[in-house]
Amino acid sequence: MTEEVIVLEPGDERAQKIGKAIASPTANDILHILAEGPKTASDLTETMNIPMGTLKYHIENLLDAGLIEITETRYSVKGREVKVYALRDQLLIVAPKVTSIRSILLKYASLFVIVIIASMAMLAILPLLQNAPPVAGPLAFQTDDGEGSGVASVLAEKAPADTGRLLPSSAAPVLAFFMGGCLVLLLLILYEAYWWQKSFSH
Repeated sequence: MTEEVIVLEPGDERAQKIGKAIASPTANDILHILAEGPKTASDLTETMNIPMGTLKYHIENLLDAGLIEITETRYSVKGREVKVYALRDQLLIVAPKVTSIRSILLKYASLFVIVIIASMAMLAILPLLQNAPPVAGPLAFQTDDGEGSGVASVLAEKAPADTGRLLPSSAAPVLAFFMGGCLVLLLLILYEAYWWQKSFSH
């Protein structure tokens, strides 16, 4: 059986259950006996010389706290179900609250949303701040001797270049701000995850 490593935070639900389960000397005696090997309820009552009702109360508390487990279920000659109890193979560590990777990601997810909203706001505001007066293009005209065709051809050549711009001029700084914000968030996530892993390994 692989040993589990359980990190408990003071005051959390499971820590309270464990505190309740081991508060009684009887529960501690049960744990010491089970440390020698799996036992049935009858084995425990005979060894400890306590009523079955008292034993079942403490067994339920220990099961609820996750300190012991049912490793086997047997059936007596009369067909009654007999459960075999044993200590769980685990290491319990009581430590201050440790930030998990999931909580780190959730924290920075909210900051990522703020970066997106700020980028959208910049994309909407920057065009209003740019005071670029409209430039009137030259008018093409046709003279009697056909000289106006040269001007028309020049305008025709410039038209694709003017209409080929897919992004507004304000998109460049907004894109730079967005990418920079994402890069900073990524570095912060990696830094915090590194320290979380380092503190957890110790």
